[in-house]
Amino acid sequence: MTWFLILLVASIAAVLLLPPLRRALLTGPIFAIYKKLLPAMSQTEKEALEAGTVWWEGELFSGRPNWQTLLDYPQPKLTAVEQAFLDNECEALCAMVSDWDTTQIHHDLAPDAWVYVKEKGFLGMIIPKRYGGLEFSAYAHSTVVQKLSTRCSAAAVSVMVPNSLGPAELLLHYGTEEQKNYYLPRLAKGLEIPAFALTNPHAGSDAASIPDIGIVCKGMWQGREVVGMRVTWDKRYITLGPICTILGLAFRLQDPEHLLGDGGDKNADLGITCALVPTDHPGVNIGRRHFPLNAVFQNGPNSGKDVFMPLDWIIGGPAMAGQGWRMLMECLAAGRSISLPSSNTGMSKLAVRATGGYARVRAQFKTAIGRFEGIEEPLARMGGNTYMMDAARTMTAGAIDLGEKPSVVSAIVKYHVTERTRQVVNDAMDILGGKGICLGPNNFMGRAYQQVPVAITVEGANILTRSLIIFGQGAIRCHPYVLKEMEAARETDGAKGLRDFDKAFAAHLWFIWSRGFRAWSMGLTGSNFGPAPAGVAPETRRYYQQLTRFSAAFAFISDVSMFVMGGDLKRKEKLSARLGDILSLMYLCSATLKRYEAEGRQAEDAPLLHWAIWDAMFKMQNAFEGVISNYPNRFIAALLHWYVFPLGRPYEVPSDQLGHEVAQLLIEPSATRDRLTAGMYIPHDPVTAMNDAVGVIELALEATLAAEPIEARIRAARKEGKVGAGDTATMAAHAREAGVITAEEHAVLQRRDQLRDKAIAVDDFPQDFAVEQAGVPPTLRKVA
Repeated sequence: MTWFLILLVASIAAVLLLPPLRRALLTGPIFAIYKKLLPAMSQTEKEALEAGTVWWEGELFSGRPNWQTLLDYPQPKLTAVEQAFLDNECEALCAMVSDWDTTQIHHDLAPDAWVYVKEKGFLGMIIPKRYGGLEFSAYAHSTVVQKLSTRCSAAAVSVMVPNSLGPAELLLHYGTEEQKNYYLPRLAKGLEIPAFALTNPHAGSDAASIPDIGIVCKGMWQGREVVGMRVTWDKRYITLGPICTILGLAFRLQDPEHLLGDGGDKNADLGITCALVPTDHPGVNIGRRHFPLNAVFQNGPNSGKDVFMPLDWIIGGPAMAGQGWRMLMECLAAGRSISLPSSNTGMSKLAVRATGGYARVRAQFKTAIGRFEGIEEPLARMGGNTYMMDAARTMTAGAIDLGEKPSVVSAIVKYHVTERTRQVVNDAMDILGGKGICLGPNNFMGRAYQQVPVAITVEGANILTRSLIIFGQGAIRCHPYVLKEMEAARETDGAKGLRDFDKAFAAHLWFIWSRGFRAWSMGLTGSNFGPAPAGVAPETRRYYQQLTRFSAAFAFISDVSMFVMGGDLKRKEKLSARLGDILSLMYLCSATLKRYEAEGRQAEDAPLLHWAIWDAMFKMQNAFEGVISNYPNRFIAALLHWYVFPLGRPYEVPSDQLGHEVAQLLIEPSATRDRLTAGMYIPHDPVTAMNDAVGVIELALEATLAAEPIEARIRAARKEGKVGAGDTATMAAHAREAGVITAEEHAVLQRRDQLRDKAIAVDDFPQDFAVEQAGVPPTLRKVA
């Protein structure tokens, strides 16, 4: 028996360790089956899969992330010029606009604001200086958008879109020199307003299937017959479309007469093509508007039928005909990594600072509502989520500045930042109560509440992003071996394909076994012996160890799922979504830990860090459970549960005490509160602040803190019988008369009362709203 076991082990080892024998007996037959089962991949799918770069998410997919690599990434910083722009031009634009004015009076940015945006270069932040642009870093771009979003969504969107995926970025990467030299200076100076038209009524999420068609043909152009395109399109949801002067247009280009090709059938459908179309060109229809949930930024449909245009209008010229989808996929990651994460983080900072201040100013039952446990719970969520969102925004923008185009990360931050903003805004509305649901200049949250679904929907609807893209793309793009195996299967040289597959597959088998053992062993030991980078804050060391455990478990369960379900995993959208949640939450935790280190381990900020990490770990744990509990093969599900949770679930929800500590940070001024809401617009001039909803809350909070010790003395005097009964104003007057407080202290209480009443005021209007409908700012009567 002993010799038989030795022989068996030796035979298995020979098969596994000797490549020629392994290929003949193991990987060769598997390779043949794999090639048959591997689903066909269209060119557009291939380009989408290969677009962008793999960054930190690849480490998380490895099952053994190198945490020192994360910590060594440089922390993005603003240059002196960028900081000056934020402090001056951006501050001035914020002072010129408000959500109320844009939504109720102008239904757009005010004309003077548009002039300022153009003159000061807001539309050319990504354009190099040699073309007249500002040439800001991605981090500066992100910070500008964030600040504008704390003040006015229309301003943020109007600035954000030209600097995101659109004509400027496509020209920079693919335009001809002639196109760059003509258009980029005009875009930088605001002489051209760009828009990019991709979405068709019949191809929203499935953008690669747009039915808009361009036919290569001959036609008259500038008095002579040339080879051009006759394009028919119907687009909607196009931001800045109603006012754009240059339209970036995506359509499928066909060449039925083979005027561009060699006459073969392959040239009949050249593929998606991107062209720059002046909107004053005959046949171009723009101008009508959509009404996106009171965000009132310029957005609308456009169309054209059989519009003839020269081939030179193709971005990059005729040589780039049919290359549009690749162009879009390669550029999408950068824009999506910045625009919505920045704008939504800004919206959350507004909610956190203003609502936290309101919760200290507003009192019920003689107690600031921010001290009620029922209010502390949503305040804690708001603080912890915003801390993590800002960490992810910063780290991702920094990756773009390092030259990365992380396509999977861009999907992660787009989905999770917008979803967390939805939670933050909903929590703010719950705390504000009646003040939140009555619109007017005094309501700093109502428009944000209305506009949140816009961010959830655009740049890839969140349902699609979560269920199909994050893991669906990440499993292939970030995995160390899956893409190599797929490429080997599609290799035309069969012998080379088998060799490449054999090498990747053998490494893949070891990867599965080692990550499974790693996950199981770390689960048994509570990950107490797991790796953590040297020199990190002692209070964060366990987080690195637990994340390493979850990374190994994620790598293992991902591979098992791909082997068990194969191509069917793509159709198991709920399982795919939960696997994507695990990857996403690991990324968010990574960004949060990096932030804590980069900001100097601020002890006062530690409750924000701990709440954010505990909450994310608990949700990650639930995502693992969601995958395992719904696994189609129950036997394998039991094995997976044993591997991942051999001693049970290690994480619980953040404690009530931790939530209390976070909530208290939001309801009083501190360096932590300032760091949490850094970069938002706050009017500091007292006169301006008195006429601004957020500014009034800041003043009222300061006055409330000054009044609290005075009121404590009055309450003590009341118990001693020195002060008579009555409301707070009456008791204050009695206290002054009795000499319990001075005249100056009485004035402090009166100022607090005045500012408190102004801060909690709710707007009202004429009964028929006639004044407002006429476009004239109404005279508003404030009521408490």
